[in-house]
Amino acid sequence: MADVGTKNQTRHGKKRQKTEEDRLNLVGAGAHALLHRARPYILVLPALLLTIGVLVPFVTGVFWSLTNYNLMHPAYRFIGIGNYLNMFKGVAFWNTLSVTGIYVIAAVGVELILGLAIAMLLNRETLAARICRPLLVLPLLTAPVLATLMWKLMLSSEYGVVNYFLSLVAPSLRDFPWAGSAHYAMLTVVLIDVWIFTPFIALLLLAGLRSLPAAPFEAARVDGASAWFSFRQLTWPMLTPYLAVALIFRIIDTIQQFDIPYVLTEGGPGDALMTMQVRAYTQSFTYLNIGIGSAYMFITWIIVFVISRLMVNLWSKWRAKLGG
Repeated sequence: MADVGTKNQTRHGKKRQKTEEDRLNLVGAGAHALLHRARPYILVLPALLLTIGVLVPFVTGVFWSLTNYNLMHPAYRFIGIGNYLNMFKGVAFWNTLSVTGIYVIAAVGVELILGLAIAMLLNRETLAARICRPLLVLPLLTAPVLATLMWKLMLSSEYGVVNYFLSLVAPSLRDFPWAGSAHYAMLTVVLIDVWIFTPFIALLLLAGLRSLPAAPFEAARVDGASAWFSFRQLTWPMLTPYLAVALIFRIIDTIQQFDIPYVLTEGGPGDALMTMQVRAYTQSFTYLNIGIGSAYMFITWIIVFVISRLMVNLWSKWRAKLGG
């Protein structure tokens, strides 16, 4: 009798254990199915959060640009496009737009020329090229704020090392004002921008040069073509997509540049370096006029959007032409 009872208990124990395993398997299968159905939403979640994080400040800024909101007077009212109309009627906006345009054209133009020249020089298997390639990234490793402060000290008319060396060539240049003069402030900010970001364009173009096919150049060399002919007829056309990418990045970044002109002179002397970004910051956090500052930021966004679309379309045409 004892053996029969023991066998029954063992049988019931195994049955309970199997029931528990079936229940766990069922729960696991349900969780797996639920996870499988939720996987697309989980994958999209980071992009959704990022989109919300971008759209919420953007929509808020557009809304404030349609009001007369000022931090000194918390009560505000909706004025529609009043801020934009007042900006377009004033001289400050057009001066700011002009300063930004000159800054972008001068800085990006010089960077493109120097970057292409440096890329062509480094696209050679020489000892000097191998040494200089790693050194090319050093300016990019320096934060724009720190680089600007460094150049501000070096260009000081009192104790700057640049003026010291210039005075060895021409003693009259010992007190050259650089950013201290409204006439030379733009030259100074372009100089600093070129020093920081020319390596970026050079690296992009160097990568483009390294990816060009060697067969056309070898054929041109066999036919006795000159270096200028090879550059004009082969290198330049095939390099245009990379040039477009470099221009897109640098134009957009320069339009939105705030660190260099603000750290250098806070937009001065006068309005000499009052770019769109600096003007927006000054209106918002110096004069506490959030409505006007937001309007400047929204116009900057429109300019960046239009230029980026045009540049992307131009890049697509160049790619299609090259592919054809």
